[in-house]
Amino acid sequence: MVFSTNVGRRLGLLATACLLSVALPATAAWAQKTKTKEAPAAEAAAPVSSIIVEIPEIAAVDSNVDDDTLRAIFTGAVAENADALAGLTATSITIPTITLETSTTIDGEAHSSTVTFNDLVLSDVTDGNAATVALTGWSVDAGDDGSGDFGQISAANFNIAGMLGLYGLVQGDAPAEMQTIYTDVSFAGGTFEAPDLSCTIGGMTVGELKARPLNTSFAETVSLIQSLEGQDDPSPETIGTLLRIYGDFFTAFESSPATFDGFDCSGEDEGRPMSFSIAGMTMGGMSPGIYPSISMDGLDIAVDGDGTIKLGNMTIKEMDLSGPLAAIAAAPAAIDEAWFMANARALIPAFEGFSFSDIVVDIPDPEADGERIAASIGNFDLTLGAYFNGIPTDVLTTASHIVVDLPEATEDAQLQQLINLGITSVDAGFTVDASWSEAEDTITIDELSMTGADLATVALSGTLSNASEALFSLDENQSLAAAMGLAIRSLKLDIDDAGLSDIILASVAADQGADPATLRPVYAGLAEGSIIGVLAGAAEAQKVGAAISAFISGKAKHLTIDMTSKDAQGLDMLDFMAAEDDPTALIGKVTIEATAK
Repeated sequence: MVFSTNVGRRLGLLATACLLSVALPATAAWAQKTKTKEAPAAEAAAPVSSIIVEIPEIAAVDSNVDDDTLRAIFTGAVAENADALAGLTATSITIPTITLETSTTIDGEAHSSTVTFNDLVLSDVTDGNAATVALTGWSVDAGDDGSGDFGQISAANFNIAGMLGLYGLVQGDAPAEMQTIYTDVSFAGGTFEAPDLSCTIGGMTVGELKARPLNTSFAETVSLIQSLEGQDDPSPETIGTLLRIYGDFFTAFESSPATFDGFDCSGEDEGRPMSFSIAGMTMGGMSPGIYPSISMDGLDIAVDGDGTIKLGNMTIKEMDLSGPLAAIAAAPAAIDEAWFMANARALIPAFEGFSFSDIVVDIPDPEADGERIAASIGNFDLTLGAYFNGIPTDVLTTASHIVVDLPEATEDAQLQQLINLGITSVDAGFTVDASWSEAEDTITIDELSMTGADLATVALSGTLSNASEALFSLDENQSLAAAMGLAIRSLKLDIDDAGLSDIILASVAADQGADPATLRPVYAGLAEGSIIGVLAGAAEAQKVGAAISAFISGKAKHLTIDMTSKDAQGLDMLDFMAAEDDPTALIGKVTIEATAK
């Protein structure tokens, strides 16, 4: 399922127009009538673009900045007049119309568009702070590529001086302080139309954005990045500077959550009706060193004659960058490859994980003509925490209702076994829940389980000892040695039979021409005798054998087998190596209990 190039170009145009609308309140560099320079003739193969911005009228009431300076600012001379703009005071500044005309030629093909912004108004401006900034609406006309109409964009408490200070265009009195840049941002949404695409765009809101001036001005950053063009191997000094700019950027912002009401698009993809939509998105609040969570609801993609993909929710959880930022702050001025090798794990952020729910997929199988992939997932969640040297030591992942329709035949041996048992679909789930205790040097496995609806559930839990912090050492040899020193203190196996044994016995009985009810006690007796023989000499042998017999015979549907090491340190690798030659060597070292219900 791939959208055509035309659809992709339409979406690119729409995304660009939306970005222009959002950036408008923070960008005063509009030209009254200006044109960008074209690329040199030697670079004729590169895209050639021009931008013309027309502002027929600017109306300033009670402004402390003269008309010529205001016109220069809106013509693009922001840096040259930054101090004047930062101290701007006016009852209002109104620009009835801003027209942005763009033209781009790529590989000899010209594309042009006109974006018109209506009634940009800054009200009650005092010392570079506007009580409100609003745009009543805007439109985009890209000819054959499409057109759109969008509603109001507004914000309150727009701190022009703070925005200029953020990018290093003016010097603030307290550069380390967070300042409110704007509050109550609202975008009303709108519509977009193209020959093969029609979209309705929902609204967007942001409560507040705070920021502090960056330690490196925007102009210096751009200059540094431009200096890298054509360089295959930047110097360690340059790499160090770029990393510190990166670290500074991720601690310079703070925001409240943002919401987007989604979009709904329909049209054609290579002649086939298609639709795709998102019900809504939410971005969590940003804070210094924390990249916020992002949640999307109601993704729905459908292409007629091809397939559908639906997603109820997907959430990317927040990411704590404090570890990498601390490593960068402590790094030398020149950062070379050796530093990266030594600090690779320290540069791993503490990512909390992700989740998704209500996935339904029905698409052609790209590896088998005429076959389809039909599957659904009820819920999936990955939660990571308690990072130590870049490794999460607290892991919880769960999944439920993973439903897959099995093909009639497959080369996968395990799937073919299920198909041979008459199973046409599988409804599965799993859980992995484990954590490390630094104080006790143990890894607790709370649950490792697999579940098949109407089949069976198998769950394992236990405790591993000798799990020192060396297990997560930055030294690979030390980490490997610690892993080999792990010991098993206890293990517990729980099995619930929800119908799998009936299916297996029915298949075996059919092959042998026997009655499943007749085979059960036979297999139960064989299993009991084998277990007692293996555990010969152990006090628990009879009880364990009887429990397993009851489970196989069908008298019990739940079986628990609990093994505990008699040595508090647990069973280590040497114990299991000795058991390879003599499995009974472990029997005297553990206590085994079994129950069947």
